Amino acid sequence: MSDRVSVETDGPLAHVTMTRDDRLNGLDLEMLRALIDAAAKVRADRSVRAVVLSGAGRSFSAGLDFASVGEKQGQMMLNFLRPPWRSTNLYQEACWAWRRLPVPVLAVIRGHCFGGALQLALGADFRFATPDAQFSVMEAKWGLVPDMSGTATLRELLPMDVAKRLAMTAEVFDGTKAHELGLVTEVGNDPHAAAVELAEQLATRSPDSVAATKRLFQRVWHVSPWQAFRWESAYQLRLLLGANHKIARKANAGKAVAEFAKRTFR
Repeated sequence: MSDRVSVETDGPLAHVTMTRDDRLNGLDLEMLRALIDAAAKVRADRSVRAVVLSGAGRSFSAGLDFASVGEKQGQMMLNFLRPPWRSTNLYQEACWAWRRLPVPVLAVIRGHCFGGALQLALGADFRFATPDAQFSVMEAKWGLVPDMSGTATLRELLPMDVAKRLAMTAEVFDGTKAHELGLVTEVGNDPHAAAVELAEQLATRSPDSVAATKRLFQRVWHVSPWQAFRWESAYQLRLLLGANHKIARKANAGKAVAEFAKRTFR
């Protein structure tokens, strides 16, 4: 792994940490690639049940490191091209890779969460922040638009007028307001402990059920009821035929703690 991102496992949990704290975990090209690699490493480990994503030091991330990325302008432009096998370019994939993981991702936010960092956090399933954390859809400050998957994730959480206002003004707001807007799941003085508590709770459930729930909700959230019902049935049939459903039934019948098999969803 790159020295930009560390991946450590603790039982069923993977702790993924951006480690460029001397630059407020600014997102340079190496950091973006390291985030993609970290997501791939987590996906390959089927014993992982949940991911806690955070930044070392006093900030989650101050966003894209324009000073570093701008030094290699040709490479920066080439990274807007997407590989033919993927729907995302490099910048989008660093954030969207976490959305595609078959395990829940919980982002822990302290300090800065600007621009690309906010889009990275929105790629998680849950976000825990301190009240004084600082958020901004910062691209407007540079005369740009959010382009690291933010248009897909912001629309899930905000009315269009609110998303437009934040994206047009680059307003900086704190964790309390982020929670009021619906961008943050929970606010507290120890967001890491809160994230780990939920991650540990999720890890007690069938990894296939959790993976299917994540994928199902993302797939049906904006489709017609008819399409949603079709996908519900498809995922449910797969789970009913799987080993982990049988393990859950047996454990519940015997009032025991279920010892689930490894996740089959990839």
